[in-house]
Amino acid sequence: MLFYKLFKDKDGRKVGFVQANEACIEAALLAGMRFFAGYPITPSSEMASVSSEKLPMYGGKFIQMEDEIAAMTAVCGASMAGLKAMTATSGPGFSLKQEAIGYAAMNEIPCVIVNVQRAGPSTGLPTQVSQGDVMQARWGTHGDHPIIVLSPSTVVETADLTFDAFNLAEKYRTPVILLMDETLAHMREKITLPAENELKLVERKRATVPPSDYRSFDTRFGDVPPFEPYGGKYHFHITGLTHDEMGFPIVEPDDVVKAMDRIHRKINNNLDDIVKVKQFQTDDAEILLVSFGTPVRTCLGAMEIGRKEGLKIGVLQLQTIWPFPDKAVLNLAKKIGKIFVVELNMGQIINEVQRASQGKSNIKGINKYDGLFISPDEILSHILESKG
Repeated sequence: MLFYKLFKDKDGRKVGFVQANEACIEAALLAGMRFFAGYPITPSSEMASVSSEKLPMYGGKFIQMEDEIAAMTAVCGASMAGLKAMTATSGPGFSLKQEAIGYAAMNEIPCVIVNVQRAGPSTGLPTQVSQGDVMQARWGTHGDHPIIVLSPSTVVETADLTFDAFNLAEKYRTPVILLMDETLAHMREKITLPAENELKLVERKRATVPPSDYRSFDTRFGDVPPFEPYGGKYHFHITGLTHDEMGFPIVEPDDVVKAMDRIHRKINNNLDDIVKVKQFQTDDAEILLVSFGTPVRTCLGAMEIGRKEGLKIGVLQLQTIWPFPDKAVLNLAKKIGKIFVVELNMGQIINEVQRASQGKSNIKGINKYDGLFISPDEILSHILESKG
């Protein structure tokens, strides 16, 4: 049973007062998601509940799997059969999904994985907030693999970035991770979803060659190969092994390098299309707060309070965490002498900020990892202590 309602306004847009978990699924359905496989885990369980009730209304399928590994592999299978597919979990389940996420990266399977972070490690504090999975999102699966990771800070952004996640997955034929946190997941805010005629949806590129000439990883049409679904007239091979354009295993060093370079190149050559940041009052800032997810809200509060007290604070919000927004960080580091990286962990993204800033700014971390949310006063006290 759903605990929210959406109403249509005069322009046909759906409006409601919903949790971020609920907004994510509503946006996913509008984006074309027609398959969800999952396993209940706090604090993401509402996504499975909403999907189980609403997917049949859209002609889609919901499956509760026996475990997180099966859920991720089912998503891979559904996507290879032609459906836009999604799963949702939290930290421990995200760990279990990693091998299949690597499989999706190797076979360039478009899909969306939502991780609603909670405090860990292990079972940790399952009902309390953390941002401890930042590095797991990038490096959790073995080997060098490309990945796109998005991080919303509001319920509205959750819907917006869910649209982006599906579009990027389809456009670049890649898994995309939506990295949320417990505070956001259970926060309710008003959202207005776009009407169907306002949606700009991306569909995966389909083959333009006859079946006899089809290659499952064909590079004749660019770095993103056309994708035909299983079960149709196109027959092809897929394997987790490093493979050639036909999908068959390869071991020759030059061929391996060529194949790996391509799946990274399709992401790295399109950073301007993929990477998103937001800047707040950075033009005259002397102090910069860099953050992602719900702590951005607190940073904005600290900025407003601080500016009233004479502190010229600006905020850089990282909506895309991976690939890391090197360009935006470096540009601001060149003109702002002090940067504070605000995270709900012991310090995971700060090393990336330090690397990207190339020594142009003094960088310190503001970290909280006790399961509670950070306040503007806590951020300001760290800033004032550094001045003293």
